[in-house]
Amino acid sequence: MPASDGAATLQVRARASTPRGWPSVTGRAPRADATRGSEQEHVSKHIIVIGAGVVGLAAAWRLHRRGHRVTIIDPAPASGATHAAAGMLAAVSEYVFEEEHLLALSVPAARRYPDIVAELAEATRAGTGFRDTTTIVATADSADRDHLRALQRRQAELGLDVEDLTPRQARRLEPLLGPGISGAFLARDDHQITPRRLAGAYLSALEVCDDVHIVPERVGSLVWEGDRVVGVTLTTTDGEHRPVTHAFDEQPAWPGTEVVADAPLPAEAADPTGQRILADEVVVANGLDSPELEGLPEGLVWPIRPVYGDVLRLRTPERLRPLVTRTIRGLVHGRSVYIVPREDGTVVIGATEREDGRPAVLAGGVLQLLRDAHELLPAVDDLELVEATARARPGTPDNAPILGRVAPGLLADTGTHRHGILLSAQTAVVVADLVDGLEPDPAWAAFDPWRFSAGVVSTAAVASGAESSRAGAAHVDTDDVETAGSARDACSAVDAEAQED
Repeated sequence: MPASDGAATLQVRARASTPRGWPSVTGRAPRADATRGSEQEHVSKHIIVIGAGVVGLAAAWRLHRRGHRVTIIDPAPASGATHAAAGMLAAVSEYVFEEEHLLALSVPAARRYPDIVAELAEATRAGTGFRDTTTIVATADSADRDHLRALQRRQAELGLDVEDLTPRQARRLEPLLGPGISGAFLARDDHQITPRRLAGAYLSALEVCDDVHIVPERVGSLVWEGDRVVGVTLTTTDGEHRPVTHAFDEQPAWPGTEVVADAPLPAEAADPTGQRILADEVVVANGLDSPELEGLPEGLVWPIRPVYGDVLRLRTPERLRPLVTRTIRGLVHGRSVYIVPREDGTVVIGATEREDGRPAVLAGGVLQLLRDAHELLPAVDDLELVEATARARPGTPDNAPILGRVAPGLLADTGTHRHGILLSAQTAVVVADLVDGLEPDPAWAAFDPWRFSAGVVSTAAVASGAESSRAGAAHVDTDDVETAGSARDACSAVDAEAQED
């Protein structure tokens, strides 16, 4: 379907030269500045981030802000779950029973977003679509209302800010809410952002920096030296670096919206068995593709499954604007639905959840979404359908991310399921803290990358190098591995509060 008005194309294309100071395919990484040793400083490292959805981009941005060199590898940036996501920053209304452990990530993540938006606004002209409006959660019938009240009591017990509303109070805030709603509550701390614009802002801010290297290719395998991951190999291509074009159709147009990515390496330097890039740490952040990465430690189990969802984008006619001023979430006969208004007059309605392996948009899903949205907001009937999208979210058995140290030189930031846009703000901090050698928060143990690997050595033991084996891994000589150098240009400003993140 056509993109919304003001569409702009964000393009990743190959740049002819490799930035100064970057390692070659099989060459050495620059040495770190050994004089940096104060308590508030840390050694700058070269970090590879596999995956350029919002989760990977957020990690890359935080690492860059900490003063590290970053190589981002993804054949099609922000084209997966990021492309479909609605962008609700909803630590309160996204909470469901028995998922208290997620609050250790979701609550601080929501609080971090204003600072992230400010950082990106300073670094680039690209907006993020962040809106600090509140969220109303409404119900369709008495059973929905009873469930919502029980959930609301638990949210209040956990210290989350929720305010009970009568249907009349809810309609006073949003006059177009349907007359038949049975109950509602207000979540003051639940806001929204536009994921396509956020991804564009991350890429726009990162690609201009000499300490960031964007590689539009696919990773083939991890590279090991002894018990440590020291880099990756790239899947061989036909030798042509074709442009990777992605339409961020909620991104206002402005001159020069191309994102320029560096070519992986000059063709004459390519290894015929697969290009190799070395680094101090590798971060796996490519969602559904994570378990397929060759060279993961033997015995490591990542049961990430595709959870497909249908999402609709509609345009509000001028006569109905504003349709609503807040995000409307709802429970309609036991089914969840959300209606997210954008500042440009478009509305996002979603999302179904199905595990049928079908990547297409299903007519039944569209029907269900429109029917349920109509129950809460009858005026939806008059909106213009702009786009129907289906994408798969990377789900885990406990609906929690796979996050933390996997092995020396290897970190995981994946499996974020339906929470990826929100959680990315905090998972990026977890990754950056681990790279910087800071003490991990005990709450992060709930997301241990080894928790699904019964009978296999724990993360702590692997990180110490006590016992680590792997299958299908590539290897390099010790002489190939050296610590990456410090970031040198103005783009590599370190967070003033890096040690407080």
